[in-house]
Amino acid sequence: MRKILIVGAGQAGLQLALGLQARGYEVTVMSDRTPDEIRAGDVMSTQCMFGTALGHERALGLDLWDATAPRVEGVGVSVAGPDGTRAVDWLGRLDAYGQSVDQRIKMAEWLDLFVARGGGLVVHPVAVSDIEWYGGNFDLVLLAAGKGPLAGMFDRDSLRSPYERPMRSLAVAYVHGLAPRPDRDTGAVQCNLIPGVGELFVIPALTLSGPCDILFFEGVPGGPLDVFQGIRSPQGRLNLTLSLMRQYVPWEYERTTTGVELTDSGATLCGRYAPTVRRPVAQLECGAPVLGVADVVVANDPITGQGSNNAARCAAIYLSAIEERGERPFDRAWMEATFEAYWSSVAPATKWTNAMLSPPPPHVLDLIAAAQSRQPIADRFANGFDEPADFEHWFFDPTKAATYVTTLDGNDA
Repeated sequence: MRKILIVGAGQAGLQLALGLQARGYEVTVMSDRTPDEIRAGDVMSTQCMFGTALGHERALGLDLWDATAPRVEGVGVSVAGPDGTRAVDWLGRLDAYGQSVDQRIKMAEWLDLFVARGGGLVVHPVAVSDIEWYGGNFDLVLLAAGKGPLAGMFDRDSLRSPYERPMRSLAVAYVHGLAPRPDRDTGAVQCNLIPGVGELFVIPALTLSGPCDILFFEGVPGGPLDVFQGIRSPQGRLNLTLSLMRQYVPWEYERTTTGVELTDSGATLCGRYAPTVRRPVAQLECGAPVLGVADVVVANDPITGQGSNNAARCAAIYLSAIEERGERPFDRAWMEATFEAYWSSVAPATKWTNAMLSPPPPHVLDLIAAAQSRQPIADRFANGFDEPADFEHWFFDPTKAATYVTTLDGNDA
């Protein structure tokens, strides 16, 4: 029985731990919090997982909220015009539904399940020295501690990291009481684009107190949405969110007038970070290599909602690679090859995410506008959230975009 240490109890770390545990590995997870402390803490993300990522959970029997979490069956896009109205407004339908489950629910329950199945849990704030102490006692050490200080163990890959600074400031509020859109008959992630200013995303979700909505502002640094620094009060953050909605996306603000309130005292999150790809392997002083997992090595901006989806892909790819390795050593060469398999899967998501952080070129603006009257474009854009590799065929290059639209014209004829 091979012994594996996973540092971090997030989407990738716990999905991988439970998958390895089911295959007979002796797994230890290091977490800085107990399940109860996770439940009692602040929200951690704006996760919305689409069909492929949910399939990875389902394959391991970890889709524990399928019947209770609201189903996301579409992705809507609205573009604010200079007069404060919507210049563009459409809905793309997903081929397979998505869902968003508050990570305080998911990670706490998965961690309880891991322990109930006999997994080893070490609850302790983790420093590099702790990994040094534990590392020599395991066949494989995986760092899945997200965007925290431990990620600094891994060198930045400058060739794969075009940005050296944060490209958006982030502000999140989980709320009850948001009225449904009167023109929608299905649950959808709503993407509101405010040119030159930022974005507001509205995401149906499941939280500790039941179904809710996530209000998520992404602001261009230094712009009018980049104003949440220093506001510590959860209610103060919500009040500012509502004020900005009223000014920049009044059609969404109208949904709040029936009475919106925070789901709980930990329902807000603010911050920023630079999108970064890192080298996948760090070496401990004892000589043992450590393999980075998910956000540790590929941290994209959440503007395209790929974080949890990438994490689920990473856990699935690493699980398969570990199992295929058999009794052979988990050496640096194997770690680098395993990461490259993961990178090939998520590089399209990284390219798309980085592209969406920049002002869109004219052909993309044309595609977004055309989707209002061309349902196939809206549907294809929506399903790109699940399979970003498809954007390579029609979205990035103006010639490919024109060819795609011409094909649609021929079908319409």
